[in-house]
Amino acid sequence: MKKVDLNSDLGESFGRYKLGMDEEVMKYITSANVACGWHAGDPLVMRKTVKLAKENNVEVGAHPGYPDLMGFGRRFMKLTPEEARNYILYQIGALYAFARAEGVELQHVKPHGALYNAMVKDEELARSVIEGILDFDRNLILVTLSNSKVADIAEEMGLKVAHEVFADRAYNPDGTLVPRGTPGAIIEDKEEIGERVISMVKDGGVKAINGEWIELKVDTICVHGDNPKALEITAYIREILEREGVKVVPMKEIVRG
Repeated sequence: MKKVDLNSDLGESFGRYKLGMDEEVMKYITSANVACGWHAGDPLVMRKTVKLAKENNVEVGAHPGYPDLMGFGRRFMKLTPEEARNYILYQIGALYAFARAEGVELQHVKPHGALYNAMVKDEELARSVIEGILDFDRNLILVTLSNSKVADIAEEMGLKVAHEVFADRAYNPDGTLVPRGTPGAIIEDKEEIGERVISMVKDGGVKAINGEWIELKVDTICVHGDNPKALEITAYIREILEREGVKVVPMKEIVRG
């Protein structure tokens, strides 16, 4: 039986600002990527999100990003290797404090937004981020873009990897994501999203934005919690996967060291 993890970026509210549908989405996923206070999130939201994950038997991971609250971590920033390594370590440590307080173990780390995408193209940055994760705990799983160079580097450095695909994002022929703001980059129709998810999981690939077929390794599927239709789409993905005989489980049950 095929297995796959469903992850979502959560805990991205902060202060007076409410983002996402965390309470509702949490019921359908198996892994939560919790913002660590830099691109989004704050101490109150971090603890609340960890507690909510625990209540729903959802695994918890750190979702570190650039120190860019105003830009929601979606703007590129040039970091030195030392900065990147320590920024990651700092953010994992912050979330770990709340995880420990709630009696929860961290499962994974998924870089956020512009940092996630920059790692795919910048090997030095990728190595520095991975070093930060290894500094904290080499048993953590790195979530990264399916079939990317980042995955190869992480495995070479001794870190476990979960190959990630995106349910609601279009792909370029080289396997990278079509940038937000480009026409067709975001897919909103739930039936189309469902078809793409099944294609990725059962057929091992999907059509790129130009119609070319690209092969993808799939350990975990990202469903975005800040999409206006997040709840409807997430529930539908879970339903269609189970209908097709795919078991939805946390990534630690798929990725073995």
